[in-house]
Amino acid sequence: MDVLFDEFINSTGLGWETIIVRLLGAVIFSGLIGFERETRHRPAGLRTHMLVGLASAAYCLIMLEVMATMESSSQSLAMDPLRLLEAVTGGVAFLAAGMIIFSGGKVQGLTTGASLWLAAALGLGAGFGFWPLAVLSTGLALIVIRLIGLAEHAVKKHGDAEDDGAA
Repeated sequence: MDVLFDEFINSTGLGWETIIVRLLGAVIFSGLIGFERETRHRPAGLRTHMLVGLASAAYCLIMLEVMATMESSSQSLAMDPLRLLEAVTGGVAFLAAGMIIFSGGKVQGLTTGASLWLAAALGLGAGFGFWPLAVLSTGLALIVIRLIGLAEHAVKKHGDAEDDGAA
């Protein structure tokens, strides 16, 4: 029974507090982007973005734990962290591509697909503990999605009004 108990309270290379904060950070940052998508009634909303960010952070933390375990056991480890970035990016690109559709002569879902890709990056940033990058990227994303979106809508509306008057 002690062996089983020890399995679940095993010490980590980063410490449980760090792991918890990084996972929560990933969920919060990607959740902010997902909340914006949710309020716009997009197919990939709050839960999807949060899960993408959480998964990305979890993959980072798993990689960091493997590295710490190998280092503490004095085993040789040849690891390329860029492969993790490639794997997460490739996996999320598959999800994001599923959000993009061509219907009625229009491409739809590009912003939602891009926001999923960004949620993965936010998860990676939080998972690696790159807090300034994660915070700044989240803020800039919200500005781009919401404010630039409003500006685009105003320009389209103004253009449509001019077209109506010219006819």
